[in-house]
Amino acid sequence: MTSLSWRSQLARALHRNRSLADSRYLQLATVGENGRPANRTLVFRGFLDQTDWLQFATDARSAKVEQIEDCPWGEICWYFGKTREQFRISGSLQVIGPEDQQPYLQQARTQLWQNLSDPARLQFSWPAPAAPRSTTTAFAPPTPDRHTPLPQFCLLLFDPHQVDHLELRGDPQNRWLYCRNSTGTWESRAVNP
Repeated sequence: MTSLSWRSQLARALHRNRSLADSRYLQLATVGENGRPANRTLVFRGFLDQTDWLQFATDARSAKVEQIEDCPWGEICWYFGKTREQFRISGSLQVIGPEDQQPYLQQARTQLWQNLSDPARLQFSWPAPAAPRSTTTAFAPPTPDRHTPLPQFCLLLFDPHQVDHLELRGDPQNRWLYCRNSTGTWESRAVNP
C-alpha cells in the first residue's frame, strides 16, 4: 500500500470506524509542572477550517489548561479497533478562551460551542472540575445559551508536528512516519513496524 498524507489516512480511519461510538475518542498526554505525565481522553471535534489543527472542547478550570500553559507540548494516541490502526501524533497545544484577541480563533471557539449538544454545553455550567464534590443540585443548572460560550469554555487546538501511523493488520504490519519540516511541508517515509 502506498502512503497517502496522514490527514487522508486519518480521514479514512475515521470513516471506516464510524460505526463505533468510540472512534472519535483519543488520549492526550501532557506534562505537569512536576514533570510527570498526565493522560486523559478527549473527543475529537474536527479540524480547524483548512488547517491540520485538531479541535477539542475543554474547561478553563481543568488541570490540563494549566499544564498546557506550563508546557505547550503533547502527544495524542488514537486507536481504531475495527481497522486495527494507531495514530500517535505529537505537537503543540493552544488554549483559546474568551480573552484571546484573535477574531478568527474567537469565531472558531463560538462555532465549536454552538456545535455542541445541550448536554455537552451543560457540563461547562457544572462546578469546577476536581474540586470537592458538590451537591447534586449543583449539577442541574439551567441550560446555557446556545449562541454565547460560557467564560470557562475553551477551544483547545492541537498543531501536529509529527505523526506515527501504524496498521496492525498485515504480515508484516505497515508503519509510516510523517514529519513537518521547517517550511511547513509534510514529509513521509515508510518504516519498520
